[in-house]
Order: sequence, then C-alpha cells, then structure tokens
Amino acid sequence: MTVSLDELREVADAAHAVVREMKESGVFVFTGGLNDAVPPALVHADGTVGGEAYAESANLSGGLCAIEVPTREEAVRWAAKIAAACRCAQELREFQYDPLV
Repeated sequence: MTVSLDELREVADAAHAVVREMKESGVFVFTGGLNDAVPPALVHADGTVGGEAYAESANLSGGLCAIEVPTREEAVRWAAKIAAACRCAQELREFQYDPLV
C-alpha cells in the first residue's frame, strides 16, 4: 500500500508511537530507514566496490526495526503493531547470534 503525502505525517506519528512503546517495554534495539538518495554498493572480498546490488535486494525500500523478545509470538505482536501504524505488511526475520562474539 502506498501512503499519500497527506497521510505521511499521520503514519510517521503512529510508527514513532510504536517505537516509543517498544522503548518503554525494553524490547527496542534500533531502527532506521534506508536512504534512497544513496545507491547501494556491493563490496567484494578483494575490497573492490561495485555499483550494483544483489538482485534480491535491489528493490528494498523503507527501513527496519530490531527488537529483542523471548518468543516469535511476541515478535509477531510487535510486527503487527508496526504494520498497523505503517499501513503495510511487515516482513519478520530473526537474527542468528554468533556465540563467539
């Protein structure tokens, strides 16, 4: 769903309210939007930089929000709150932690 410019402030306020709720609940880690003004760069193993992006990620837009919760069910509840605020579906992913870091 595309949000009109007239609705943008309302959607932003609603999303910010959910982020404040996440912070108050202690589940918030970080959030941010992708800067569409800066093109993606693919950095290769030898250090060279290409102007292309992976085909799978070339059309990414929006941003992400990282939270730390004990269950997937709780993550789904938070994703549903963000989806309602942003008026669009949210993709839920789980980070895999490295025990050596």
